[in-house]
Amino acid sequence: MFRKMTIGLAAVAATTAVALSLPATAQADSSSQAERWGPVRSAGHLAKADGRVAVEWDDQGESNEITVRGRLYDLDERAYDDGGKCAYVRFEAADFDHEWSRVYSRKYCGFPGSKRFGFEEQDVFSLRAQVCQIAPRGGFPRKCGPWVYLYTAESE
Repeated sequence: MFRKMTIGLAAVAATTAVALSLPATAQADSSSQAERWGPVRSAGHLAKADGRVAVEWDDQGESNEITVRGRLYDLDERAYDDGGKCAYVRFEAADFDHEWSRVYSRKYCGFPGSKRFGFEEQDVFSLRAQVCQIAPRGGFPRKCGPWVYLYTAESE
């Protein structure tokens, strides 16, 4: 009887130790500078995007790689013949000289659905996103919302 209680207590102690260690591990993994962003919306709120951005610096703290993952939502229920548009998201990054350049864009047509996207970029000082609407066959983006800053190295 004593042996069964000892084995039972040992099992409970081991289970408790594992359970207590899991949240700490999960917290350590989530502190790898992955941050949620969004939602970023178009003017009129007929398109939106949201997701996560993670930044990893080299050992010297001189260079970084930014990883963006997200989802683009088409919220325009109108038919294309009635003026309906697709969702469009674009990203610009500034390098360490503060020069901006377009680094990624994605279009999605498919109310009421969404589409996943992702990209990586090197040596990013700041990153911003803008959501617009665009015709199904492309052309110039319309009804753009404001540029929203997703990351800046100054905030670290």
